[in-house]
Amino acid sequence: MLDHHAWQAIWLTLELATLTTLLLLLFATPLAWWLSQTRSRWRAPISAVVTLPLVLPPSVLGFYLLVLMGPQGPLGQLTLALGWGTLSFTFTGLLIGSVAFSLPFAVQPIQHAFESIGKRPLEAAATLRASPLDTFFSIALPLARPGLLTAAILSFAHTVGEFGVVLMIGGNIPGKTRVVSTQIYGHVEAMEYVQAHWLAGGMLAFSFVVLLCLSLLKRNGASVMR
Repeated sequence: MLDHHAWQAIWLTLELATLTTLLLLLFATPLAWWLSQTRSRWRAPISAVVTLPLVLPPSVLGFYLLVLMGPQGPLGQLTLALGWGTLSFTFTGLLIGSVAFSLPFAVQPIQHAFESIGKRPLEAAATLRASPLDTFFSIALPLARPGLLTAAILSFAHTVGEFGVVLMIGGNIPGKTRVVSTQIYGHVEAMEYVQAHWLAGGMLAFSFVVLLCLSLLKRNGASVMR
């Protein structure tokens, strides 16, 4: 059965995934809109930076984030100068790392949803003298709703399941940075396979539900388009 530490890790995981998803929807939506509309020469390199966490080993990404937040890194020096200490091995540092490694899972579905709208609805809004802001909030965002939902589900699920970056940035501190994936790792290291099975089975069921939701979302989106 699940003990106190396991429930603590589950609660911390849900808190981390929820905050990460909200922050990603806030930052990824304007970035995805810009990537879908711009013809700037910066589009390709910025798109590559956004996609980087998909191909980088989590240990590499986690290592550089750890250096960035450390006392010699630019972010670490900034937080030290502000009297906040370093962010590594804290929940805030874990949140920043989660936003970084889940960024492509939020940006890409939203970008594809914006691109699938096409130019015609936006041109029609422009002929009616709608401002760019009105066009974005009244036309683009409602039409991109399936992409926003997909991005939210993928971001939440990816944050829940991440291990390498979380371990590098947050360590495995109970009640502070220990999430479900690192709790399972701790159980296996201690040869507590029954407890590991309870958590791993829960993660397996969660992953199945996520895939089922995405499949239903895709089918509903296709029926709407028809």
